[in-house]
Amino acid sequence: MINVSNIAKKKVVELMKEDGLNPDIHFVRVGVKSGGCSGLSYELKFNKEKQEADKLFESNGVKIIVDTKSFLYVAGTTLEYSGGLNGTGFVFNNPNAERTCGCGESFSL
Repeated sequence: MINVSNIAKKKVVELMKEDGLNPDIHFVRVGVKSGGCSGLSYELKFNKEKQEADKLFESNGVKIIVDTKSFLYVAGTTLEYSGGLNGTGFVFNNPNAERTCGCGESFSL
């Protein structure tokens, strides 16, 4: 499961609508790729279609899809949105991460 905070939900809905997507039927894709200063980096983008192998979750009214490989790294993660002094953007609070970098976009297990 991936959770979405109230603040992140508001931002997701706003950005999806700006992109011409409908948050009621389209998806937020969360993924992990190699790279970043800690070894793995998060990916977040919007998708109109779910792939057959994707896992589908809904949290706080947001439909989230994750590929099977990435799910192993992000299970239990909460998607937050920060507008603070350290930068503006989505933040992944991942209980599986043993180490994260200062930017919050990279982690290792």
